[in-house]
Amino acid sequence: MSPALKTSLQHKTSSTTEKGYARANDILQAARELFAADGYGGLSMRRVAAQVGVSLSNVQHYYKSKDMLVEALLLDSLNQFQERMDGIAATMGDASRTEQLLATFDMFLEELRSPVIRGMFFEFWALATRNTFASTLMERMQSRERKAIYKLIQGMSPDISDEEYVLRAALIVAQVEGLMLFRVRNRPTRPELEGLEKAARQAVLRLATQP
Repeated sequence: MSPALKTSLQHKTSSTTEKGYARANDILQAARELFAADGYGGLSMRRVAAQVGVSLSNVQHYYKSKDMLVEALLLDSLNQFQERMDGIAATMGDASRTEQLLATFDMFLEELRSPVIRGMFFEFWALATRNTFASTLMERMQSRERKAIYKLIQGMSPDISDEEYVLRAALIVAQVEGLMLFRVRNRPTRPELEGLEKAARQAVLRLATQP
């Protein structure tokens, strides 16, 4: 059982068995696919239950409401990102910070290539523009991303202040998220945008190291 999955059940008051964690994971995976494909409006506890093959009450045993399920979905996704970043730091302990930063950026790019992950975050962004609950979750997500990137780049150049690195971390997060706009479903590939990810990678490196 991963820490990410355990965190997604923070509102559940009773203890959870290993079988229960497996069921909770199945529920989250079904919710993720439905949310990415049909948005918040198309997501329902009944549809999730039907896709998993369990009763509605079984889904509600783990996630008591639709909003709690959506919150769990975002938290689970955030924690999975954090686990991957922690894994990079653990396995690349002898590598330079530049190499660790670029490996983390490449991990983000790999995630963006997943239609489900991309669709899910597009839906969160859209929902956040009109829903206070979603806006609060989105700010939590972006805050965690900024802090993670800041931790990676802070101090890479002695000529850049900590305050400036806070701003640069925000710019790096904005660049990563902005790349999603060029991966909209069914959007034609534009020849002039070939090499966009490589250019973004170089821009991130400049933000981390150049005054």
